Amino acid sequence: MGFFSFIKDAGEKLFGHKDAEAAASEAAAAPDDTAAKEKLDATNRAAGDAIQTYIEAQGLTITGLVVTFDAAASTVSLFGVAADQATKEKALLCAGNVSGVTNVNDNMSVDQSEPEATYHDVVPGDNLSKIAKAAYGDANKYMVIFEANKPMLSNPDKIYPGQKLRIPPL
Repeated sequence: MGFFSFIKDAGEKLFGHKDAEAAASEAAAAPDDTAAKEKLDATNRAAGDAIQTYIEAQGLTITGLVVTFDAAASTVSLFGVAADQATKEKALLCAGNVSGVTNVNDNMSVDQSEPEATYHDVVPGDNLSKIAKAAYGDANKYMVIFEANKPMLSNPDKIYPGQKLRIPPL
């Protein structure tokens, strides 16, 4: 279990996070307003469903995957059993690298325990070779990082500032 932080305005645009924030503000401003609460609940469900669909589209093997979203906290919670540690970490990154998400609450477990990866927040000027040099001491190990972040990455040259990447142990 863990809590991971992400940059809110970076990542995949899967739902209208501005609409979710507005619904959360309305519900907070009028806590007795049933319509505002229902709107917030519907918005949270739609965002959670969009993130879950995105994770499932990556082909990750997760039994009983459930994704919830809390617009008031900009937090995604993931539940389920991943096939292995790498799959779990990829699911966490899929959820966090979504525009409008600042935190991911990890409530997942794994079938096969493995050493955990570290993470790197991409900054302007980063590329996979530079990250590999810092992480492994060898810029030519960039493909290890690329492979560890597939299918979220489709090209080793396409990373963006604010993105969080898995850095697996060698």
